[in-house]
Amino acid sequence: MAPTKEVYAVLDRPLKDAGDPRPVRQLRKLRWGLVPSWSKTPEGAARMINARAETVHEKPSYRRAFATRRCILPADGYYEWVTGEQERDLEVEGKKKRPRKQPYFVTPADGSVFAMAGLYEFWRDRTLPDDHPSAWWVTCSVITTEAETAPLAVAPAEGPRALADIHPRMPLMLTPDRWDAWLDPARTDPAELRGLLAPPPAGLMRAYPVTTAVSNVRNNGPELLKELEGPEEGTLF
Repeated sequence: MAPTKEVYAVLDRPLKDAGDPRPVRQLRKLRWGLVPSWSKTPEGAARMINARAETVHEKPSYRRAFATRRCILPADGYYEWVTGEQERDLEVEGKKKRPRKQPYFVTPADGSVFAMAGLYEFWRDRTLPDDHPSAWWVTCSVITTEAETAPLAVAPAEGPRALADIHPRMPLMLTPDRWDAWLDPARTDPAELRGLLAPPPAGLMRAYPVTTAVSNVRNNGPELLKELEGPEEGTLF
């Protein structure tokens, strides 16, 4: 899945035209890259694929969705690219775009679903009539947190030993005991909701090198998930 593409999301919301105000758990397709409801255009969506857990409650683009429109984005895992330590530091400071090098696939070590904390928002395209199928956009962002420094549950034979060795940030994984509370639209207190953004227990994930073909968004297929015996691209590890 690439930014601005449709992704699956789980959310609790009343069904449209059902006449019953009670929320119903649904699996919906959302566009990845949040567009705030007040935005005049959707042009900034590709820059809003992620929201930082540390500030999501106060940023104007996210705080309303954080209060009432939260979702879970289920996935087998996610891809991230290893770079050198100095390049990662520059990226955190916003001074240099991270060059893509060796990709790794990060996935729960027990084979379960990776449940990413997310937000969703509605945006009305005023250039289209009300009955147009694309008049309303439903967009989303993934909430990220600091990457774990604890050892991976299963580390590759060579390469990174912790998620923080791959990238300084990671999607915030919600463990099953938090799913109901996170999805409940009746929970609107920011302080209570921020408590749900605590990092998951360490050591739940594994990471392994995959083909560099995944670096091109035009490539799509099961071969992108195949575990390699070693990295294709050299790294500093």
